[in-house]
Amino acid sequence: MRVILAQPRGFCAGVVRAIEIVERALEKYGPPVYVRHEIVHNRHVVESLKAKGAHFVEELSEVPPDAVTIFSAHGVPKAVINDAFQRGLPVLDATCPLVTKVHNQGKRYVAAGRTLVLIGHAGHPEVEGTMGQIPAPVHLVQTEADVEKLDIPVDHPVAYVTQTTLSVDDTRGIIAALERRFTDIIGPDIKDICYATQNRQTAVRELSRLVDVILVVGATNSSNSNRLREIGTEAGVPSYLIADGSELKPEWVKDARTVGLTAGASAPEVLVEDVIEKLRQLGPVEVETLPGRQETMEFRLPLELNRGRAEVAAS
Repeated sequence: MRVILAQPRGFCAGVVRAIEIVERALEKYGPPVYVRHEIVHNRHVVESLKAKGAHFVEELSEVPPDAVTIFSAHGVPKAVINDAFQRGLPVLDATCPLVTKVHNQGKRYVAAGRTLVLIGHAGHPEVEGTMGQIPAPVHLVQTEADVEKLDIPVDHPVAYVTQTTLSVDDTRGIIAALERRFTDIIGPDIKDICYATQNRQTAVRELSRLVDVILVVGATNSSNSNRLREIGTEAGVPSYLIADGSELKPEWVKDARTVGLTAGASAPEVLVEDVIEKLRQLGPVEVETLPGRQETMEFRLPLELNRGRAEVAAS
């Protein structure tokens, strides 16, 4: 069996930064530190950080007084930030800078007098965070059909922003529907959608032309991982989302001569290796990597991690 690895795959710069924030906080302040929501959507990552002393909570009310508190990579509503400030919690913000960029775009559009439309998935932490950051009503659309239901005059000034982990193709269609519906509409160029999302989607499209089956390593609640599986399926290739090698079903690959393997932006490479090892248990495997974009993006850590705890509490 040939196994072709997508390039790029796995961790993006925002995920690397978020995990490093938790690890450095544990080193600097000692356990426990408290993380609001899963730092990234991957059980392996979360369990690893739990073992080091991180406590994951869904609400700030679960955080003890004065405990170091970390916001996840997905971002949080302004109300959560205000609540942490009122309680005097020392906070480290692991929000991905590209998510923060979406927040800032939305705020600028609203400040200019435009009604904001957010393209995203209802209930996703990033969407909830973005809607909670904008100081005005935000209209959420998930499909082109949702655009037709918007209760906004066609000549009213409108702007849109997008969840960073969506399918580029799906987003393009919804943007086109918005532009057909409204006469005065602006928004970021489609290339402003997260670079890592675009790169991984492009790699899966290329992979789909070469393989019989595609395996996507990622969590079921990972939006970008689900999109990768969907892209493979839409290309006519049987595609499966698995957390690790233990979820691989032999019948998926028994007739496959070539298997494509990729990973969502929050899945560590060790889980990709675990899937390869599982495939080796089924027979000889030859592994190669698809030529693709080399990612060199790095995001800075919060300055607080280079200062003392007293300064964190006061910042």
